[in-house]
Amino acid sequence: MNAIAVQNLTKQFGSFTAVDNISFDVKKGEIFGFLGANGAGKTTAMRMLCGLSFPTRGEATVAGFDLFREAEKIKKSIGYMSQKFSLYEDLTIKENIRFYGGIYGLTDAQIKSKTDFMLQHLGLSDQANTLVKSLPLGWRQKLSFSVAMVHEPQIVFLDEPTGGVDPVTRREFWTMIYEAAHRGTTVFVTTHYMDEAEYCDRVSIMVDGRIDALGTPTELKEQFSSSDMVGVFLKLARKAVRQAD
Repeated sequence: MNAIAVQNLTKQFGSFTAVDNISFDVKKGEIFGFLGANGAGKTTAMRMLCGLSFPTRGEATVAGFDLFREAEKIKKSIGYMSQKFSLYEDLTIKENIRFYGGIYGLTDAQIKSKTDFMLQHLGLSDQANTLVKSLPLGWRQKLSFSVAMVHEPQIVFLDEPTGGVDPVTRREFWTMIYEAAHRGTTVFVTTHYMDEAEYCDRVSIMVDGRIDALGTPTELKEQFSSSDMVGVFLKLARKAVRQAD
């Protein structure tokens, strides 16, 4: 069974169709890149798959649960990292981990174990009582990703997780993504960096609410006669009519 299966999923806001009959599958343990320019509809699609926005029509299962009937079960089975971060800046690093451990229903013993492990794994044990707002952007992103994984979800959704950080930090972040995928977690990621699209097992590219391309980076470069994913993206994005997501 696939981690995500989508058939003709659609989201309308009045007369505006934000997501238009998209269909795709994501395999378990796959790193799946979900790309599109501003206005393509990718954020709306991701919010539906996370159970945060109710679809207008179509069919979809996420982590084996029906998107229309079992949205609450989906929320418990996934992790989510938004582009604006989901950390509380006025809480310490340790407090953030403990808070989200509680939100995801971990026991006190599990929260303590996870907190100790995450602090050590991130190299933040000596800064456990530091307020999140005082951390550099890159460290906040790494912590936010780790918090999204605290309950060991089947699938983690990452919405432009590396926006605004330096190339070295981006590579370090992708090492964490690879580690998660190696452990069997399915990673569903949006990004504006086309070099990061090369790191994905497969990539879809949305244009004006529809999926216009889907395949491995190698397949897409061959299909669109491009030496890199930047060229693939530009050939598709130039067709776009819409300008805002």
